[in-house]
Amino acid sequence: MFKTKMGVIAATLGSAVGLGSIWRFPAEAQENGGGAFLLVYLACVLILGIPVMVAELSIGRAGRSDAVGAFSNLRPRSGWWIGGALGLLASYLILCFYMVVAGWTLEYLWDSLSGDLFSGIASGDAAGMEQTFHSRMEAYISSDWAPLISTWGVIVMNAVILIFGVQKGIERASNIMMPLLFVLLLVFCGFALTLPGAADGLRFFFHPDFSKMTWGMIGNALGQTFFSLSLGIGILVTYASYYPSDTRLVPTSATVSVLTTVVAVMMGVIIFPTVFSFGLDLDSLRGTTLVFVTLPEVFAQMPGGRGWSVLFFLLLLVAALTSTLSLGEVSVAFVEKRLRRSRLSATLIVMLPLLVFSALCSLSFGALSDFKIFGETIFNFLDMFTTNWLLPITALVGVIFIGWFAPKGTLRGQVTNDGTVSRRIWPVMEFIIRYPAPLLILVILISGLMK
Repeated sequence: MFKTKMGVIAATLGSAVGLGSIWRFPAEAQENGGGAFLLVYLACVLILGIPVMVAELSIGRAGRSDAVGAFSNLRPRSGWWIGGALGLLASYLILCFYMVVAGWTLEYLWDSLSGDLFSGIASGDAAGMEQTFHSRMEAYISSDWAPLISTWGVIVMNAVILIFGVQKGIERASNIMMPLLFVLLLVFCGFALTLPGAADGLRFFFHPDFSKMTWGMIGNALGQTFFSLSLGIGILVTYASYYPSDTRLVPTSATVSVLTTVVAVMMGVIIFPTVFSFGLDLDSLRGTTLVFVTLPEVFAQMPGGRGWSVLFFLLLLVAALTSTLSLGEVSVAFVEKRLRRSRLSATLIVMLPLLVFSALCSLSFGALSDFKIFGETIFNFLDMFTTNWLLPITALVGVIFIGWFAPKGTLRGQVTNDGTVSRRIWPVMEFIIRYPAPLLILVILISGLMK
């Protein structure tokens, strides 16, 4: 069980604030019209994100077990355990490719420290510089052993922290890493806002162009809400089982959602003013390119760019670790409680196969690049399958279960702490979880079909 209120917030925030907010959000905002996407995303967090988070936390704290066990404890001898099993599957599949991205981050941090990232770069040749960074990234991720070693290094980091358990491992690490992450973000925001041309980047990010508002964009914003807040992955159900009984779920959900949104907005404030200031082509920026090619190009043109690069990839590594730790805990808790294994044994059972599965994702850019699943590489298929299908399906099962099929009074008791806190928010939460939330999640599924 988490020991302190700060530990509850830090660990839950760490599960939400990760690669989804720092690596994925800027790319989604760029591809979906900037300000229009941000506006819809904020509405999704408020209308859908917070209520679904409350629903999942309610299942976890009421069930007091792993993702599968929480459903089973609330409805024994029923098929609702499948909701937890889907979350368990989603978290492990995401972990397979998240470890690869975390490995890239570790490698770029090391190359920034050593100076290898900027060796042979001619600062006056912007086109040549972009081509050089792009070629370096392509050569790195398509090689067989270099990204594997970095990925396995991150897996070892996760294993060491997870072995120490909830209080001494996850809570202690979160209490250190989350404040560090916010400090680094503030430093970068301060720098970005001082750049010439920063106003153009802020205008793109904050000024909504309503012509960009399509059903596809709304579906993308809903999907990003799930990714950013760790909904439908079993994380919140698992973490809530460690919550003290006096933890107030609605304020906790609101705090985590707001802070996660603040981090995503801060990343936009960092990325877009910087890109506009250095005159880079926004239309050419996509996905990983934004972080692993474009930003090194910017750092190479900045005074003290090597130091800035070290700070940024340290920030990204911290975000990666908070993501992978929470994803890993879902499976470790399941093995520990369902299979009755020690913490050490459960961690090894989860992490050792991950060495193989993450290797398959990493090699999908190299030796296995010709192997396709429905026309996609292993890495891209897992990203698409979890985002468009598993996450919304798992969340849909969760809100239907807690809203309609959990034992009578379960949701009310969790939201109001058995009547000991304000009951005014209860009717609103009950209505949203029962009616609009399932309908909005169906929108995500339909938009996934249209992609």
